[in-house]
Amino acid sequence: MPYLFTSESVSEGHPDKISDQISDAIIDHFLAFDPNSKVACETMVTTGQVILAGEVNSNTYLDVQKIAREVINRIGYTKGAYMFDGNSCGVLSAIHEQSADINQGVDRGNPEEQGAGDQGMMFGYATKETENYLPLALDLSHRLLKELANIRRENSDITYLRPDAKAQVTIQYGDDNQPEKIHTIVLSTQHDDFADEQSMLECIKEDVIAILIPRVKAQLPPSIQSMFTEDIIFHINPTGKFVIGGPHGDTGLTGRKIIVDTYGGKGAHGGGAFSGKDPSKVDRSAAYATRHIAKNMVAAGIADEVLVQVSYAIGVSHPMGLYVNTYGTAKVGLSDGEIAKRIEKVFDMRPYAIEQRLKLRYPIYEETAAYGHMGRNNEVVTKTFYSPDNASITLEVELFTWEKLDYVDKLKKVFEIE
Repeated sequence: MPYLFTSESVSEGHPDKISDQISDAIIDHFLAFDPNSKVACETMVTTGQVILAGEVNSNTYLDVQKIAREVINRIGYTKGAYMFDGNSCGVLSAIHEQSADINQGVDRGNPEEQGAGDQGMMFGYATKETENYLPLALDLSHRLLKELANIRRENSDITYLRPDAKAQVTIQYGDDNQPEKIHTIVLSTQHDDFADEQSMLECIKEDVIAILIPRVKAQLPPSIQSMFTEDIIFHINPTGKFVIGGPHGDTGLTGRKIIVDTYGGKGAHGGGAFSGKDPSKVDRSAAYATRHIAKNMVAAGIADEVLVQVSYAIGVSHPMGLYVNTYGTAKVGLSDGEIAKRIEKVFDMRPYAIEQRLKLRYPIYEETAAYGHMGRNNEVVTKTFYSPDNASITLEVELFTWEKLDYVDKLKKVFEIE
């Protein structure tokens, strides 16, 4: 019998995502000037205020207030009417030195024996239902909001948009667990004030359906485009007026959108947030590594859907274990336990090995902090960072290395797939 599954996303202007982006921008600046920095940075945003807190062990000094303001302005909070403005908001920093008790469990004389920065379990997931191996509902939710932000910045087709927004997509699946159609799209966007609330609602719904949806649909392969039918149920700004938004409407905190950041509720999540953490924290690095494994497994034809779990003890370099679940879709004549044993021989899951394999000691994290950490485009970009003493550093960095399909051939060989 067909069933429904829903995922959501939030825009870069959502209060929690503002916090994530500020925290990751600070991480990037520390890593740019000192790649060995150990950082855990939390951000809270509310009406007219930003509060930074956390722990740092680094050889560099940063103007974290300036970094926070730059992020806020880039997102689009540049007007006093928003009650949260990058040029005028208060920024309080309570960042202090990292505990030596934690650091001694991570650093080792031999870098390869670097211990995990914390205990815990991390999950990676991949599915064949989209070209980027993400669940379709989450992929569409991200696309809707990224394109809405593009339209807001263009300020031509739609001129009343403000930065805060949320989207939610419900997909109908068939008995074969394959997507059949888009059932419902929910989208709420912050907007300028209108004189007439009824005309406002009609205008926003018309613009979303006539302008946003076609632009998103054009990005998709024909098989997904065909799911945009006249039967889709739309809920556009269903509460009505959405003028008060962003940090003025809702306090934001780093790490509160971990399902948006990963797989939209499919697969599993270990509970640890990513943003604000340097890669010695396995909450982040091992989650990327397990995604890398799962995506390459599906691309290699080992299974149509894969969940990979890894777990660690703080200060211990080797993981406690690796778990694989193929949901009955394996194509290699092996049990999931047997598949996991072979995977362990291909991927070194010690924290230092993950950092080296995925090039995680580079300033690559601000780009991850909105529209999902998974399913993104692997690309090389040039980035420039400035220190308080006007020194600068320009680096060529590779983004989203965990999305590369660079282990497909190795996996095919190990699993004897032609």
